[in-house]
Formats: sequence, C-alpha cells, structure tokens
Amino acid sequence: MTHDHANPEVGREVLAAGIRTNYHDVGQGFPVLLIHGSGPGVSAWANWRLTMPRLAARARVLAPDMVGFGYTERPAGIQYGMDTWVDHALGFIDALGLAQVDLVGNSFGGALALALAIRHPQRVRRLVLMGAAGVPFQLTPGLDAVWGYEPSVQAMRRLLDIFAYDRRLVNDELAELRYRASVRPGVQEAFAAMFPAPRQRWIDALASPEAAIRSLPHETLIIHGREDRVIPLSNALTLARWIHRSQLHVFGRCGHWTQIEHAERFARLVGDFLAEAGPDEPRPLDAQEPREEPLL
Repeated sequence: MTHDHANPEVGREVLAAGIRTNYHDVGQGFPVLLIHGSGPGVSAWANWRLTMPRLAARARVLAPDMVGFGYTERPAGIQYGMDTWVDHALGFIDALGLAQVDLVGNSFGGALALALAIRHPQRVRRLVLMGAAGVPFQLTPGLDAVWGYEPSVQAMRRLLDIFAYDRRLVNDELAELRYRASVRPGVQEAFAAMFPAPRQRWIDALASPEAAIRSLPHETLIIHGREDRVIPLSNALTLARWIHRSQLHVFGRCGHWTQIEHAERFARLVGDFLAEAGPDEPRPLDAQEPREEPLL
C-alpha cells in the first residue's frame, strides 16, 4: 500500500500473523521496532511522530499499529491479550524478514516489549522501556481514566492534561484531533473491549513474571517521567532493580509523554544507547555460528 499523504497516520501495509498491519518504515541501518502505548485513538504515528525522523538518521525505524489500535485491521472475534499482541509483533518482525531488532516500548508497549524479549530473546538485540507497564503496580487514577475513556472532546482534553506535565503541549486542536481518532468506526469498540472495569486485573495481565524479567540477558535502557500520573515512577525503579544489564534515566518536569515532552533528549539518549550495541549482544538463533558436523 502506498502512503496516504492526506493522513500521516497511514503508512505502509504488511500481513503480519495474518493481520493487515499499518506501519511506518523510515531510515536505514539496524532495525529498531517502536511499540506504542494504549491510549484511546492512539496510533504509532501519534506516539512516535517526533521520534521516528530523529532515530532514522542512523537506524531503520519501524513503527506498526498493534492489532486493536490505529489503522491496523481488527479481525472479527479476536481476543485481545498479551499472547495475541506478542504473536502479532513477532509476526510483524517475521513478515519483514528481520532476524533481530532493537525494541522500544512505551507504556503498554513497554509491557509488550518485555514479554516479547522474554519469550523470544534471540530476536531482540537491545531493549528500551519508557513509562513501562509490565510489572505489578496499583491502578493509578490516571490509568483508570485512560482505560475508562468515554468519547468526548472534553474527556480527551482531560486525558491529555493527565499525560503531559507541561500543559503548553496540550490545546483544543490536539484534543479535537485525538478525539476524532478515537471515534473512527470500530476504534472505541475495540478499545472498550480491551480494559473494562475492574481494571487492576489488566495491569496484572500485562505483567511478566519477576523471575523471567530478572533473567533477561539484554542491555536495557529504562526511561520514565518523574511526574508521570499514568504509570508510576516506581515501575522504572523496579525494572532497574530486576534487570541486571540495565540503566535508568528519569526526566524531571515530565509526565507520561517523555518522547514528546523531551523529544530531542529522548531521541538522542535512545539513539546513543542503541548505537553502543556490541558483538556480545544476544544474537538470533539463525545467525549464530553453525555447529560443525562430526567427522565420519
């Protein structure tokens, strides 16, 4: 599919795990897969529009709409959950013929990135978790509001105020734009089906086991906004304790939108971290040295 220049949220299309998947593909170099969050009306472009061109200066940047979100197909009867999303992400990597990617996950996407790295460690080189779910925590009023969104411009404006520390990033035009995205046919129906009340159970369902997180071999960069009202800063501290090869960067005066509120710093930090990858990183199984056949 060619780009729809009238709508920047629509990029290319590929069949991933049997699902027609909308994605963006910019730049050249080692592939980095960006996985968006779970806000109402979200898309890869909405989450990563400022990040993609910056990272694309030195990497191949891939940003799909995960199934249930954005402009990716919503198959009838699909059961949304971690197994479905991991299968879709892996199917996307396979569909593009990639042995291995760097993985950047935002919020819900952080939980998905964690689960993908745990279940298929050789397919991930380096891991970046930003404002990530994926560990146990108590439901915040902010996340309850995000997942409990009922469409209106006013409700979207309130959510944007929760997301951003700096209210200058939030205006009526943006609220109107994101509201319209949230009421496209099928969007709110899928969103309402994902995280119905009581919502603590979905936090738990997104979490990976502590032992599995502790056994991750990947170099991991953990990023969080100090004033995040959606996903608590304590998540980042937990991940930093549990992941052996991790480093933590906390942005002050920053809410849940690190990649938007501190776009230049975020992209530089992530780009530098990914560029450091060396020969001792995990390698895909099909790229490892073949075992010698015994002599007969």
